Amino acid sequence: MVKDIQPLNEKETRAGFGEGILEAGRRNPNVVALTADLLGSMKLQAFIKEFPDRFVQVGIAEANMMGVAAGLTIGGKIPYTTTFANFSTGRVYDQIRQSIAYSNKNVKICASHAGLTLGEDGATHQILEDIGMMKMLPGMAVVVPCDFNQTKAATIAIADHEGPVYLRFGRPKWPNFTPEDQKFELGKAQILHEGTDITLFACGHLVWIAIEAGKVLEERGYSVEIINIHTIKPLDEAAVIASLTKTGCAVTAEEHNVLGGLGDSIAQVAARHVPVPIEYVGTNDTFGESGTPKELLKKYGLDTDHIVAAAEKAIQRKKKA
Repeated sequence: MVKDIQPLNEKETRAGFGEGILEAGRRNPNVVALTADLLGSMKLQAFIKEFPDRFVQVGIAEANMMGVAAGLTIGGKIPYTTTFANFSTGRVYDQIRQSIAYSNKNVKICASHAGLTLGEDGATHQILEDIGMMKMLPGMAVVVPCDFNQTKAATIAIADHEGPVYLRFGRPKWPNFTPEDQKFELGKAQILHEGTDITLFACGHLVWIAIEAGKVLEERGYSVEIINIHTIKPLDEAAVIASLTKTGCAVTAEEHNVLGGLGDSIAQVAARHVPVPIEYVGTNDTFGESGTPKELLKKYGLDTDHIVAAAEKAIQRKKKA
């Protein structure tokens, strides 16, 4: 039953990153951390205390940070760059494309405060285009974990992946429900609940909201499949195809613009292999604004009610087809 999925506690996903990079540093002496004047926001204090000689404070110079990180890889280092998602992508896209992606440098671009749940900082900081920007770069892996435990596991795991990675996570405390001892497999979707009537594909903070929507749909008599697409690229196409073949319709849910994000990745697979009704839940070609995370998710249609409505619409479209 979907209702059996319950949170262990509430923790910030960015805190999961902080614990993850500390553990990655312990396991691999080549892991180094760089930040653009945001060591506190990025939870780097423990890493710096234990590995002071493996930390670079670049200052408010994000483009320079990407260049420094690219250079460090030449000496065999595994640099983790850290700043807000907006400054990790939109501000420095040229440097990422030219210095990191084009030459396939082993840089881990770690981006916090993504999406609407950044809250009161407002539209200038709430980047909603970054998944699309980063997944279009050849060779760039795009990872969007759903909670504290998974962010920690993903942060550790990406050190073993050869090539550039974009790791996206958030600011607020959020339900933490995946296992503490999980093994993170990049490119392998996580099936949280099996069902036959509809699939809910989600990433990041929207995974928990999809679970909450699944509980409502289950109460209404629907059999709901819930899949956490924590790796948007490389996408687990086999899992997507298998689920769509079984349920015949889907909803995608993401804290991102519906143009170019998770939904489009799922829809491309469906168009090629299993053309079925799919409804998108995400921001609709818009910037954000200041507000609390919950207020913004509701206003921009990223809450439980909107996922439930989208699911029922997809199911009706399936029946008509």
